[in-house]
Amino acid sequence: MPLTSDQDIAELLANTRTIALVGASDRPDRPSYGVMKFLQSHGYRVLPVNPQITGEHVHGEYVWRELGQIGEPIDMVDIFRRPQAAGEAVDQAIAAGAKSVWMQIGVINEEAAARAEAAGLKVVMDRCPKIEIPRLGIAPVGGF
Repeated sequence: MPLTSDQDIAELLANTRTIALVGASDRPDRPSYGVMKFLQSHGYRVLPVNPQITGEHVHGEYVWRELGQIGEPIDMVDIFRRPQAAGEAVDQAIAAGAKSVWMQIGVINEEAAARAEAAGLKVVMDRCPKIEIPRLGIAPVGGF
C-alpha cells in the first residue's frame, strides 16, 4: 500500500536527500519547474530527468535523459508524468536502485505502485511534496 499517514510521509521526506524529478521542465509555467525550485530551496538535491531537454540545465542542474544515466544514489524519484506513463518511470526507478517513488497529484497507477513496493521501494501517490513539506512542518534538509 502506498504511504498515506502523515507520520510515514514526514519520515520519508526527512530521510530523503537526493530526488530525481522525472518530467522536469525548463518552462516556468509548468508545475514541475516550481516544485523543483521549491525542493532545492528546502535543501534537497534535485536531478532533472527529461529526454526532450537532455543536456540543458534547469535550476543549475544538468538534465538527464533517463534515470539509469545518473550514476549516483537516488533517494526518491518524483514523477511528473501521465498515469499511464508513470509505470516506465517506476521501472527505471527500480532499476536505478531508488529507495522510493513519489507520484504527483493526479498520477495514480496502482500496477506501477505494486511493482515498486514488491521491489522494496516506498510509494507515495497522488500527492505533491511542495504541499506536504509545509503542511507537515518538515525542516529543510541540511539544517539551514
